[in-house]
Amino acid sequence: QLQLVESGGGLVQPGGSLRLSCTASGFTLDYSVISWFRQAPGKEREGVSCIGNSDDNIYYWDSVKGRFSISRDSDKNTVFLQMNNLKPEDSAVYYCAAETPSIGETLICPRLRADYWGQGTQVTVSS
Repeated sequence: QLQLVESGGGLVQPGGSLRLSCTASGFTLDYSVISWFRQAPGKEREGVSCIGNSDDNIYYWDSVKGRFSISRDSDKNTVFLQMNNLKPEDSAVYYCAAETPSIGETLICPRLRADYWGQGTQVTVSS
C-alpha cells in the first residue's frame, strides 16, 4: 500500500520552531518530487516547499523563504520540513505530497499537483 504519513505538528509560540516529517511506505521517495502544502481554515491550499531528486532542485514559496528548510533522508525514506521563526500566519494543516515521474521524465520544482497525499498535520502558532 502506497502511503505518506506526516508527523511533527503541534502548538508553538511565535518565533519558535517545528520540524515536520513525511515518511513514505510502499515506494521510494528518492525517485519522487516531494512537496509540502498547507491550508488554513477558509483559505485556499498554498505551496510551501518542494524538493526534487537532486539537491539543486529545491524551491520555497516566498511566504516561507529564509525561514523554512526542506531536506531528504534517503535511509529513512523521509523528507523533513524545518520551520523556524514561525509566525501566526503559518498556522495551517500541512500536507506532504509526492509526484512520481514517468520514464524519461524530469520533474522540476515547484509542483502544483501530486500523485499521493498524506493525511496532514496541524501546526498552530500562537502565544
